[in-house]
Amino acid sequence: MASRLRDDEPFLEFWRERRVGFLTTPRPDGTPHLVPVGITYEPQTGIARVISSRGSKKVRNLLHAGPGAPVAVSQAEGRRWATLEGTARVREDAESVAYAERLYAERYRTPRVNPERVVIEITVTRTLGWKTR
Repeated sequence: MASRLRDDEPFLEFWRERRVGFLTTPRPDGTPHLVPVGITYEPQTGIARVISSRGSKKVRNLLHAGPGAPVAVSQAEGRRWATLEGTARVREDAESVAYAERLYAERYRTPRVNPERVVIEITVTRTLGWKTR
């Protein structure tokens, strides 16, 4: 479904279940960089989040690209799969990082202490996935 954000319960439940996902960011040369990550998604705001260390390659890619860089996060299990596409920005303020850590703890576990933590905030513009209807 490319024209709107999906809101059917099986799709949203898939984003609440604990599983590893993948984040794709653009490298400076334009090629995709794909890494496993934990992802949280708030469908009511259309925001997906990934916590990371400031010095990671994915964060460096996004800082190089600047706010609004195109990204995608995906996850799969068997024949079920889901992708959230959108634009990303790196947020470093304590409030945004703490909020992202709380969401991460709800889906996965409490993240380890990391004074270099930032959050990649993705404004979702497109959702894709297996058909549920």
